[in-house]
Amino acid sequence: MNKPLRIALTKGRLEKDTIGLFEKIGYDCTAVKEKGRKLILPITDGNIEVVLAKANDVITYVEHGVCDIGVVGKDTIMEMKGKFFELADLGFGKCKFALATKKGEKFYGGYDIKTIATKYPNVARNHFEAKGMDIEIVKIEGSVELAPLLELSDGIVDIVETGTTLKENGLEVIEDIAPISARLIVNMVSMKLRQKEIEALVKLVEDNI
Repeated sequence: MNKPLRIALTKGRLEKDTIGLFEKIGYDCTAVKEKGRKLILPITDGNIEVVLAKANDVITYVEHGVCDIGVVGKDTIMEMKGKFFELADLGFGKCKFALATKKGEKFYGGYDIKTIATKYPNVARNHFEAKGMDIEIVKIEGSVELAPLLELSDGIVDIVETGTTLKENGLEVIEDIAPISARLIVNMVSMKLRQKEIEALVKLVEDNI
């Protein structure tokens, strides 16, 4: 038997949803579900080794070839970019990037440079550059909703799922930027060297989404 395909999973909800998908395929994921503090775990009947990591690190591990495959949100892919193949939309972890402002405030129009607060500066910059707009970006690590309330920014670019947090803080979405969901990414060299195994797994995944 070949060495296991090594798959990096984003810890948390995407990890749980991916394991649910693997169980639907028919794999025994007991070792992963009862992981304790272990970070590398076997799915022996699928000849798979699961690596649990933060989203940004999933991309790093796949790009550098220490993992063959990764499951990561489209948000992280859009922000980090990187050299890998994006082979499948897994259909879970759905949300969106959106532009939000204080309710009733006009954002577009006028010639003044707008300030955007965000955890995703590359996504925000790319969006507004495509519109030919000059903006100033403020990187926020915590609750980005605070920035317009404190008048640090004119708007925010953030991930929106239900919109409840925005509404409770007097903000509203004024523009959808891009849909987000979990994606299956593959290392470029692995795709050449282990193409049959990877394509077989991708087919199993797509048949069970």
